[in-house]
Amino acid sequence: MAELRVARSELILGGQKSGKTARSESLAAAWLEQSTTHRAVYIATAQAWDDEMRERIARHRRDRAVRVPRMETVEEPVELAHAIGQHSRADTLIVVDCLTLWLTAQLMPAVGADRERAGVGARTPTISQALKACAGPIILISNEIGLGVIPLGRDTRAFVDALGGLNQQAAAACERVTLMSAGLPLTLKGAS
Repeated sequence: MAELRVARSELILGGQKSGKTARSESLAAAWLEQSTTHRAVYIATAQAWDDEMRERIARHRRDRAVRVPRMETVEEPVELAHAIGQHSRADTLIVVDCLTLWLTAQLMPAVGADRERAGVGARTPTISQALKACAGPIILISNEIGLGVIPLGRDTRAFVDALGGLNQQAAAACERVTLMSAGLPLTLKGAS
């Protein structure tokens, strides 16, 4: 990859295993290399509701610690705007991975989850408000799941619609939007 330029805000879209996280980690590493005073915070939105997901999260933590050792990890599956605000500083790059899992927690809390947290998104600032309030650069990661057939089932269609709307809101608010496919970035908005 050519030398990476960190944008004020970037939305990275793509399918599963398309290279979204690798791009965000490369951007975080480039940010950290610019200055010893720079910080990077990774806000993870995944929840470990089964053994496979617990192992996946643990593997991601280990791998991230090797690839970007100076990046701090914060786990916040629900109160995303609060987490962004809490870690927002001019010298800090924030990576949110990912909007898809955050939206899932908003719309479909897992069995056993705190049901009072359901619908939290309606009470919290929008993604565009959180981006505007962020003092430093921010990278949002989200899945692009609307490229296939129309899903069977009302709930699934509603989720695809909601994620499409959230991605559009984030894309409108971000300086740069990048679509990842097979590990390759395609700039949809802004300079690469």
